[in-house]
Amino acid sequence: MANGIATTPPASYMRSGMSLTAGTTLSITNRTRGYALAATGAALFSTKAIFIKLAYAEQLNATLMLAYRMIFALPFFIAIGMWALAAKRQRGDAMPTPRNVAQAMAAGVAGYYLASYFDFAGLQYITAQLERLVLFTYPIMIMFLSAAIFGERLTRHGMVAALVTYTGLAVAFATDLPSGGNDVALGTVYVLAAALCFAVHQIYAKSFIAALGSSLYTAISLSTAAVLCIVHHAIASDGDFTASARFLWLAAGCAVIATVLPALLINASLARISSTAVAMISTLSPVVTIALAIAVLGEPFTLADAMGSLMVIAGVGIYSVGDSREPDDPRV
Repeated sequence: MANGIATTPPASYMRSGMSLTAGTTLSITNRTRGYALAATGAALFSTKAIFIKLAYAEQLNATLMLAYRMIFALPFFIAIGMWALAAKRQRGDAMPTPRNVAQAMAAGVAGYYLASYFDFAGLQYITAQLERLVLFTYPIMIMFLSAAIFGERLTRHGMVAALVTYTGLAVAFATDLPSGGNDVALGTVYVLAAALCFAVHQIYAKSFIAALGSSLYTAISLSTAAVLCIVHHAIASDGDFTASARFLWLAAGCAVIATVLPALLINASLARISSTAVAMISTLSPVVTIALAIAVLGEPFTLADAMGSLMVIAGVGIYSVGDSREPDDPRV
């Protein structure tokens, strides 16, 4: 037990995300739904960088954009939480304990507040394409953190998929890094910090989701992050929330399309498939971001980007097929 968080859950639970009972298996249908939820959530998350870069063209202020994103999203989080509580009462389920709530709030600090702040800060210095590529180093972090903390085995198909996927990401990443100098380096460090925060969140979120349900967990964790983001900007700017109408519209789009909907989808997928599976499937997101960055932002697209994108898709395919055949207990 560390900081109130169990550090050694049963391996079968870490694989399934459904039950603490050893030997629990996931049906093919449930896994398929989990893959679909994760992929859709990743696609919607990928629009975030586009909204942010468009807003920065109007007004370059990371904490202001983050604050307004959460101001627009917070009512949705509260409504989701109230609905989830009402549904629990109607079913006669146990109400969340103070410990459950505190754990979800702590996860929201790491997975949404800190990760979002570092991510938004990094986007001041690097392109939308590069941000998405760097951010999705987090599946490798999850694989190794899970092995170190929970003793999960690093499977063959997982390592092969990671190698293929991240070789592709590295190819695309390397084409942009030399041209931006210190700004690219600084932006990359910020986004790597965001990736690490999100990786930690993904690992621990599974047990919290099991205790609360995905909807209530999402509401509590994101509401906590929203309040912190708003307070952060209020302190950093001496309470100045001045913004143009276009900036506000872009922040609203970022809140609903790139925050509320994908968060619900990703957390729902975590209740059906492993955190590593969610992480690897979510590497589809850079492909979507690249396409949107070219079409909407006019960012260049090189042969290296194309090669990297194809390798990402191949890596995700390898992992998805392998995960569907792997025994639920990773020690088998």
